[in-house]
Amino acid sequence: MRHSRVKLGLLIAAVALGGVACSFKKMGVERMADAISATASTYSRDNDPEFVRLAAPSTLKMVEMLLDDSPSHRGLLLTACSGFTQYAYAFLQADAENLAAAAAREAWARTVRMYNRARDYCLRLLELNVPGARAALFKGDTSLLTRASRADVPALYWTAASWGGSISSSPIPLLRVGEVSTVRALMQRSLALDPEWEAGAIHEGMVAIEGLPGLAGGSSKRAREHFDKAVELSGGQSAFAYLAMATSVAQRARDRSEFERLLKAALAVDINKRPTLRLANLIAQKRAAALLARSPQLF
Repeated sequence: MRHSRVKLGLLIAAVALGGVACSFKKMGVERMADAISATASTYSRDNDPEFVRLAAPSTLKMVEMLLDDSPSHRGLLLTACSGFTQYAYAFLQADAENLAAAAAREAWARTVRMYNRARDYCLRLLELNVPGARAALFKGDTSLLTRASRADVPALYWTAASWGGSISSSPIPLLRVGEVSTVRALMQRSLALDPEWEAGAIHEGMVAIEGLPGLAGGSSKRAREHFDKAVELSGGQSAFAYLAMATSVAQRARDRSEFERLLKAALAVDINKRPTLRLANLIAQKRAAALLARSPQLF
């Protein structure tokens, strides 16, 4: 009897210790997840895009591994959502744009896959506060977005950015024109909830959306209004605002003079005045310089 009690005591202890071990593991994963989530701000201040290009995949893969253990960790989901979107735009899309047609095909396909990967994480994040959003949005039903609150603005914005990037990088974007209204609704909802978010980032996104042809619901007048607001909110220190206006409005209007003026304005932004925009400005300036060099061919 005593022997049985000892065995039972050991069994209970083992179960208890197992539970403690699981708790410690969960605590460790959560702490690591919190730390990894905080890396986004570190990257945003970096002054070496090539270094970030090499480092980002490892960080993003670590995020995915941690999400296997903490699938609803908001910080990890936001990091994956925004990180994969920015990686696709800054590096994969930039590569695809500079490759010859034959070599560019797979580069563009990879870019679309990366944007879609980002969108999946964005939708998982949005689903936490707006259940059913994923299925509804894929059907083109945006009515659930009225349930989103100001806390959902990052999820709304990055879902729109990743989805829009996927559409524009597709082999035949025209075939996906029906999805543009969903992207617009996501961006408009984020704008309604927090119009000054991230020093005018949403207005920059709206420049690209309003820069679309009229048949797709675009308006150059509205694009200019959003551009002016973006410049105001960033204090003129976001190179991407000028880049977006140049490529979405001036280039489409075949206005070479404005196109080049805007690109030069992007290049004139002092990357040290707003450290949190440093990396984004460097990436935008690199693209602006490339487009300026190609201006004679583009026009």
